Amino acid sequence: MTESSNSKGWAAYYQQLRDRPPRKTLVAALDAFGEPPADALVIDLGCGDGRDVIEELRRGWRVVAVDAEPEALRQLQVRVLPDGSDVTPVLSRLEEVPIPLGVHLVNSSFAMPLCEPAAFRQAWERIREALPAGGRFAGQWYGPRDSWVGRPGMTFVSREEALALLAGLDVEMFDEEEADGVTPRGNAKHWHIFHIVARKP
Repeated sequence: MTESSNSKGWAAYYQQLRDRPPRKTLVAALDAFGEPPADALVIDLGCGDGRDVIEELRRGWRVVAVDAEPEALRQLQVRVLPDGSDVTPVLSRLEEVPIPLGVHLVNSSFAMPLCEPAAFRQAWERIREALPAGGRFAGQWYGPRDSWVGRPGMTFVSREEALALLAGLDVEMFDEEEADGVTPRGNAKHWHIFHIVARKP
């Protein structure tokens, strides 16, 4: 596939998602903060075309928006952003981008499972280390009954493994979802997802 046709494919994909609301995990995390902390910074890992970024900006947060797909950041940059928005786009795989110490919120909606297992665990350790007391992680991990199990370069964790990775954090949301559905590209899929919001004490 050429770069041009690949970009068109991603553009069509993001168009399917354009009007969807922010994820419930992000909304729960932002609600838990209430007013943003002073100099509030969120890193959105795997931001896509900005479905969650728009809500982060609307609530007055500074955003570092990270995605490995150039078309995602192009789509984000042509969106109508709230007045006074402070957003820094970064083209990078989420497991490779630096996470500065003291970031108040790390949001990664449906993106962390797209890392191979060693990179997933390294990224998670870096997230945990970077969060200050009171900082939060919001995102989704995939469970072992997801129909994408077996795909190379992905990570799936059991409920017990997920809870072990969250040990020592205040788990504010841990919703397990298992259902048949379709992907944004229209393909049938069995989802097994853990929706997570966790706070560093």
